Amino acid sequence: MKRICIIGGGISGLLAGALLAREGYEVEIFERKKRLGGRAISMKMDELNLEEYRSLLSNFNMNIYHSEPEAEILFEKGLLKGYKLDLGFHVIGGGERAINEWLSGFGKVRMIETKLAYIKEDGYEYPFLPLKDRIGFLPQILKLLLSGEKTMEELDPVPMSETIERYGKGKMKLTLEVFSRVIATVNDLNRISTGETLRSLKLLLRGSSPVSYPRGGLESIYAGLASFMKNKIHLGKPVREIVVEDNRVSKVVADRDHEFDAVISSLLAEDLSKILKGDIPKDYLKNLNSLTGTGSLCAYVSFRKIEPDLAGKTFLFIERDVGLEGNDVAGMIDFMTCLDRELSPRDRYLVQAYAICTPEEARKKKVLDKLMEIIESNLEKLMPGFKTYTNWILYLPVWHLDGVAKTIENKKPPLITPIENLYLVGDCTKAPGIGVNCAMSSAKLLHEIIKKSKD
Repeated sequence: MKRICIIGGGISGLLAGALLAREGYEVEIFERKKRLGGRAISMKMDELNLEEYRSLLSNFNMNIYHSEPEAEILFEKGLLKGYKLDLGFHVIGGGERAINEWLSGFGKVRMIETKLAYIKEDGYEYPFLPLKDRIGFLPQILKLLLSGEKTMEELDPVPMSETIERYGKGKMKLTLEVFSRVIATVNDLNRISTGETLRSLKLLLRGSSPVSYPRGGLESIYAGLASFMKNKIHLGKPVREIVVEDNRVSKVVADRDHEFDAVISSLLAEDLSKILKGDIPKDYLKNLNSLTGTGSLCAYVSFRKIEPDLAGKTFLFIERDVGLEGNDVAGMIDFMTCLDRELSPRDRYLVQAYAICTPEEARKKKVLDKLMEIIESNLEKLMPGFKTYTNWILYLPVWHLDGVAKTIENKKPPLITPIENLYLVGDCTKAPGIGVNCAMSSAKLLHEIIKKSKD
């Protein structure tokens, strides 16, 4: 195996490419858009007009649902000038240690790290899981958290509702209820996999600062990877077909026909199924097409001032008896971004938030109105009268947030496919973590798989 094609220039594709190129493989990356990063991009709002922004959002199953003032005014008056906004809500589990372990040799990312807080009716609790609570976890949960992959696989089909019923007492019950929802980005505990939850909890709890955010935005993560790849990235060149013959990829059709020894896809599972041509195992295609994503309402808020003790913290919340799928709604409000002066003008503070819903709910006005109300009621608990200090608010619903929702019914495909020289990476795959974590861990795991096959 000498020449490798990677489809998709998001974080997983770039990291896989850089790791393999460092091993001496000839790697080429094909990205259908004219910019790198996939969903993990941080956009300089000065460089976009309203039409371009809406177009970019629509490419990722998003739109502008509501803004104060109206979106037209935000752009006409230049109110977004000096801001850098992510394409959807992102925090990263595991802190600086995890990211820089993955990126070892490709440049160090400066991270803002924090413990998680919890919003209560009369304010907040920080940290949400102090050391005494971790020590006080039931022995059974500690045993599960320290278990190996075999145990995790046995727990994959077990719903979190069952695990909470068995182990959930006191603070442990709240911990499992909230963390499982924000890890899966799903509210219905009957759909959330215990195995997937515990894999991610391991990462969140292994350090003193369970979540972090990269200074300069998400682009700082993949900038070093892209520079390492140099001229091996083809922007604006979508792969139209992956042709399979005799259970091997024989060619990749992009701007022309290309031949490679191996192909790595970082596409959404459903998008991959559309370009696979030839004799593909029917069960495999059926599984790719059955996988579903998650939804949420993201919010970006600009403040003229904030309470000093909020800066740098990330807050969890859960709203009870809402009447949506799962009945309770969980989410986050992130003040870590307030510490990064590269993301907003010097005299402004950027806060990002989200509330979880299903992809179907993300398309319904009544649901989005309710989620807006939930986000703002929790902001009010943190900053009474917060709208007095608000410059603008932007609400973006997304109806396909992740590659694959980490639920029981979704049988996420492994990195090795039934086709001999076709591999997968990204948030669609069976790899630890969520979002950026899953994308990067999948690339690292695949690098080890290919390296071992070479040896």
